Amino acid sequence: MSAIWLNKINWSDDGLVTVVAQEADSGRVLMVAWMNREALRLTAETGEAVYWSRSRKKLWHKGEESGHVQKIKEMRLDCDGDVLLLIVEQAGGIACHTGRHNCFFNKLENDRWTVVEPVIKNPKEIYK
Repeated sequence: MSAIWLNKINWSDDGLVTVVAQEADSGRVLMVAWMNREALRLTAETGEAVYWSRSRKKLWHKGEESGHVQKIKEMRLDCDGDVLLLIVEQAGGIACHTGRHNCFFNKLENDRWTVVEPVIKNPKEIYK
C-alpha cells in the first residue's frame, strides 16, 4: 500500500492528528483520540483502530487489553485535513476505559457535570 495518502494529513507540530470515533450503527460519537503516522498506517492496514497514547507515549491498539476493538468501516478526513473521522463497529459495546458505551458520559446540568451513562462493565473486570 502506498503511503502517499498519509501526506494529505495536516499533522500537528507534535506529529499527531485528532481522531473522532463514531459508531456505525447508531451514529453516536464514542471517543476522541490521536494518531501519528504509524498508528494511521496500521489502522488502514489492519482494519482495526490503532491510536497514539499521549500519556504512555506509545501505540495503542484499541481493545488490546479489553477485547473491545474497533473495526473500521470507513475513514474520512475533514476539509482542513486535520481531523479524522473513523466510522467503527465497537466490539462489546464498550468504548470507554470506564466501562461505559462511550467517553461522553458527563452532561452539564445546572452548572454541574452529571454522569448520564451507566457503567456496562466494571473496569476492574475488563483490565487485569
